[in-house]
Amino acid sequence: MKNIKSFIVQVLGLVTTLAFFTACENDDLVPEFTLQAASENVAFQNTFLEEYLLSGETANNIAERFVWNQVDFGVQTQISYQLEGSISENFDAESDYQYDSGTLSETNASVTIKNLLAMAAGLGLDDDPSTTDDDGNPNNTGTVYFRVTAFAGSGEGTDAMSTTSDVEQLTITLVEKSDEGSSGIQISSWGVVGSGYNNWGAFADAPFYTTNTDGVYIAYVNLLDGEIKFRENNDWTNNFGDTGVDGTLDAGGDNIVVTAGDYKITLNLNDNTYSIDAFTWGVVGSGYNDWGGAGPDAKFFYDYTTDTFKVGVKLIDGEIKFRLNNDWGTNYGDTGVDGTLDNGGDNIVVTAGFYMITLDFNTNTYTMEEANLWGIVGSGYNDWGATPDFILTEVNPGIWVAENVTLLDGEIKFRVNEDWGTNYGDTGVDGILDNGGDNIAVTAGNYIIFMDLTDESSPTYTINAR
Repeated sequence: MKNIKSFIVQVLGLVTTLAFFTACENDDLVPEFTLQAASENVAFQNTFLEEYLLSGETANNIAERFVWNQVDFGVQTQISYQLEGSISENFDAESDYQYDSGTLSETNASVTIKNLLAMAAGLGLDDDPSTTDDDGNPNNTGTVYFRVTAFAGSGEGTDAMSTTSDVEQLTITLVEKSDEGSSGIQISSWGVVGSGYNNWGAFADAPFYTTNTDGVYIAYVNLLDGEIKFRENNDWTNNFGDTGVDGTLDAGGDNIVVTAGDYKITLNLNDNTYSIDAFTWGVVGSGYNDWGGAGPDAKFFYDYTTDTFKVGVKLIDGEIKFRLNNDWGTNYGDTGVDGTLDNGGDNIVVTAGFYMITLDFNTNTYTMEEANLWGIVGSGYNDWGATPDFILTEVNPGIWVAENVTLLDGEIKFRVNEDWGTNYGDTGVDGILDNGGDNIAVTAGNYIIFMDLTDESSPTYTINAR
């Protein structure tokens, strides 16, 4: 029995020794993986704008969120990505004029206005309308280039495998500060947020605009009963309230209580004060609302690109005037029928039709032009045209707004001048407007509705509950 046990011990010892030497001999072996060509090339998935407008006032805003597809190299390892931008199509410009996202694990990256401004500097662009290029053309527009690369692991070494997208060209334009036909006014980085406007950020804050005084900003906004604050870049990092209700801006201060109405809010960051004043211009008259007896005046919206007030309105045969805050204390007519705004002047005779009316208080003039106006129609608003459509106003070029639209449970579409010849729906429920597309389902409530027609190939809309 002793000899059998001894034999077993010796055999086990031999096996252990062999295992030890085998392990030692294979310590330097590394499992081999075979990288394969990407199953599909990496490519951008987002739709790009025809032009990206740049200004220092919006430097912190996102200019474009680049999105691309996932790539598979046939191995179980981390796939990384790198987004690059340059003023050179070969991506060999000085580093100050290039964008590099670094190594990313996600399939998207945001590029800010500030990033593009740096590239604009490298291209020698400026916002001075008095300067031109060598050919005499404005030198505020140029082209920049972006590409994305996908790679396995580090993407380095003789066995590295990667795929790079096609190069995307973007047109960037510096907004000239005093260009003819442009106000020089810009959207600032500050906005109005709160239960009194957008349910504390359920959609974009109401913007403040720059003025001729640095550090002083103005917003024209329709508020609901509730509370508001002022914050920068739709973010809470920098925000102001008013602790003490004394008109002083306090960083992170108390919410500001507001009542429903139209207001002009002035934000003065030079002395940290603010003011909220009732403010709205409107169309009144027998040609619109029976001199106020048939409902509120047709509201004008502020267009910062021209520093004017505009309204899209359907008129009937009659007369109109323009007045402040739905009250006769301040009103304008036109004595002499010369397009000049006269305080307390004669009524303006109008004929039935769809009009875009513009008030310019810089020149004390007005214009009234027949126009194609978008309106809201449907079982969710007016029983498919049983009453007039809700008319939108083009507040900036290509941007249309309808404010405080009371919708019902049902469906809506957008059409021009209450006619079905041109109409938009949404086939696919993707937020993209389709010519003659499907009806848009809506639920009862109060809404701000925007149409963005700046990209004719892919117009969009948003319906924001208030």
